[in-house]
Amino acid sequence: MLCPVIIAGGAGTRLWPASRQQYPKQFLNLEGSSTMLQATLGRLKGLSTIRPTVICNEQHRFLVAEQLRVLGISNPHILLEPEGRNTAPAIALAALEARMNGDDPLLLVLAADHLIRDIGAFHAAINTAIPIAEAGRLVTFGIVPERAETGYGYIQRGEELECGGFGISRFFEKPSKEIAEEYLESGDYFWNSGMFMFRAGRYLEELEKYCPEVLQACQAALSTPSLDSDFIRITETDFLASPNISIDYAVMEHTTNGAVVPLSAGWSDIGSWQTLWQVSEKDSNDNVLMGDVIALKSKNNLIRAEDRLVSVLGVDGLVVVETKDAVLVTTLEHAQNIKEVVAEIKNKNRSEHLLHREVYRPWGSYDSISNGDRYQVKKITVKPGAKLSVQMHHHRAEHWVVVSGTAKVTKGENTYLVSENQSTYISIGEVHALENPGKIPLHLIEIQSGTYLAEDDIVRFEDKYGRV
Repeated sequence: MLCPVIIAGGAGTRLWPASRQQYPKQFLNLEGSSTMLQATLGRLKGLSTIRPTVICNEQHRFLVAEQLRVLGISNPHILLEPEGRNTAPAIALAALEARMNGDDPLLLVLAADHLIRDIGAFHAAINTAIPIAEAGRLVTFGIVPERAETGYGYIQRGEELECGGFGISRFFEKPSKEIAEEYLESGDYFWNSGMFMFRAGRYLEELEKYCPEVLQACQAALSTPSLDSDFIRITETDFLASPNISIDYAVMEHTTNGAVVPLSAGWSDIGSWQTLWQVSEKDSNDNVLMGDVIALKSKNNLIRAEDRLVSVLGVDGLVVVETKDAVLVTTLEHAQNIKEVVAEIKNKNRSEHLLHREVYRPWGSYDSISNGDRYQVKKITVKPGAKLSVQMHHHRAEHWVVVSGTAKVTKGENTYLVSENQSTYISIGEVHALENPGKIPLHLIEIQSGTYLAEDDIVRFEDKYGRV
């Protein structure tokens, strides 16, 4: 059976402002009815697999757990990286962990942020790869190119293998337009998808041969794993000693046992708004419209509205993306360069590259709907059965007004219920907690006032989510 390994790292900065550092693209619904992570897990249905392993950054752990819970995965296997170190170390952790009980499974390594439209073709390619990987090769999936794309790396195929697929002649970085056209015309080149299949042990053998520093760091980091609810934690200092290196640079470009299996399944890595426009369903004017949008006398645009009406008139080739706290307007031609905008936001010490106005937590979410000098107003949603940490604040007081549901409030030594249209007050320095004891979401308005209102003015005493 296959052991799926889903790599859910990355920031997706070219999809700003929808994608943020603390809520990157793999957790967004960009195309279809589910998030990209959920779609990746969903397309495993029909394959013979064991429980998947999801590798993610520490700060995204609750996002992953919640999205898996929505899929009905009640006992998720989530491996936490203290900091992203690229794909070679991430896959090494998964391979080492998979072998801890003495097994040596076939790993199917997938990125959480890819789009694949033809699931049947995807499954067929996987079934072609299985005997090749079982024979000891390290298999990657090469996307049959549809155009002369300059945004992807390429793989040149080598000799044809008996059981399907090809050997690998060479890997190539992102080419110029002229070279990409030569690759497309020759028929000997594939886009590098970043998806793989191999025995866990074979990958570790090749990693030890070609990049032993990664293996040593990951072995040390995983020597004493810590189980925290659904999460597997590793030793941070040991893991950060690993080189920051991709599996291509660390292993695949050096191994003599590589293989590539062609894949033509409507694949895209959704690397930019331009890419999303290319692969999305369009209207009669070649517009991709998402959300509450009115487009008149306009063509060849991608317009995405998340929070309010967006209207355009007489425009051509634009990208307009609206969120609660930011709006992007650019052209499809310049959509690849949105990292420059994100860099400028960082340079100005702003926070819009980090998180959205609405921030998700393991217990629910909060939306900062208004703020000013010495005050902030939040709409807070608490999931049924969830509880915020027992905490206090040095610099702010809070007034809670319940909009719907029932709140269980702990304030000092007292615990009491607050129902709809009722309120309670938390003074500065008072130890308190908020809980939803009901079966429906709890919605309340929180008015904060004080000299300092940032999130780091929280002193936690108890927390069911391990954040003390």
